[in-house]
Amino acid sequence: MPARKLSLHEGQIVQLARPLSTGAEVLLLDPGDPVGETRWLQEIANKRGFPHGIVGYADLSQPDVGDLLDRHMEYPNFRGMRQPMNYHPDPAKTYLARPEVSRTPEWRRGFRELAKRGLSFDPQLYYPQMSEFLELARDFPDVQIILNRMQVDGAEHFGAWKKGMRQLAQAPNVAWISGLGMGDWTWTTFSIRPYVEEAIAAFGVGRSMFATNFPVDKLFSSFDAILNAFKEITIAHPHEERLALFHDNAARFYRL
Repeated sequence: MPARKLSLHEGQIVQLARPLSTGAEVLLLDPGDPVGETRWLQEIANKRGFPHGIVGYADLSQPDVGDLLDRHMEYPNFRGMRQPMNYHPDPAKTYLARPEVSRTPEWRRGFRELAKRGLSFDPQLYYPQMSEFLELARDFPDVQIILNRMQVDGAEHFGAWKKGMRQLAQAPNVAWISGLGMGDWTWTTFSIRPYVEEAIAAFGVGRSMFATNFPVDKLFSSFDAILNAFKEITIAHPHEERLALFHDNAARFYRL
C-alpha cells in the first residue's frame, strides 16, 4: 500500500550516512514541493559533504515537467528522478488511478524530457508490470533505469516475481536496488534470502546494489539489521563482488 509519510531531519541523515562509504543516496518524495526538497538536501550536502547523490520527484505526465527537471538540475548533486508507478486493481495497494501509465503519450513525452537531460529514472512497481517496463527500457536504451524495491510479497508470489525479474533483466540498461519490508513486515534473513539471491542471479552482480528504504524501513526493522542481512546473504561472494554490491555499482549508476 502507499507508504505512510515519514520524514528525516538533518541529524538523522547524518547518522545514517556515517557508516556508509558511498554516502547517502537519498530518495525522497514530496509532490507538494519536490524542488524545495532537493534544495534542502543540497544545503545539507554543501555543509556536511553528503548526500552525494539526490534523486528527486517529478510527475512525468505533467506538461511542464521539463521546467521542473531544469529546476532540480540547478543543484549539482541531483542525479535523477523517482516516481512510484505501482498499479494494482485494489485501491488500497495502488499508487496510480489507471494501469499502463508509462505507455500513455503524455507520460512518454515527459520521459523524453528526462532522457534529453541524461538523468536516471527510479521506478517503483509491482511484478505484474515488469513487461510494461521492459518495453520502456528497450524504447529508451540510453536511460539508466534503477528498479526500486524487490517488493517481497510472500512465498506464494515468488514464482511469478522471479519470472518478472528475469524478464525485466533482459534490458541491459536496467539495474535493481533493494528495499525490504514493504510486503513482508516480519521478514528475516532466511525469508528474504531467496529474493536477494534470485535478483542477483537475474541481473548479475554488475547490475545489483543494496540500500535501505529509510525512514519507512524503520517501521519494520533497523538499519543495522538490514545491512547485516545483506552481508550474511552475500558472505560467499568474493570481495570484489561484495564491493560492487555495497559500493561501486551505486557510485557508477548514480555518478557519485
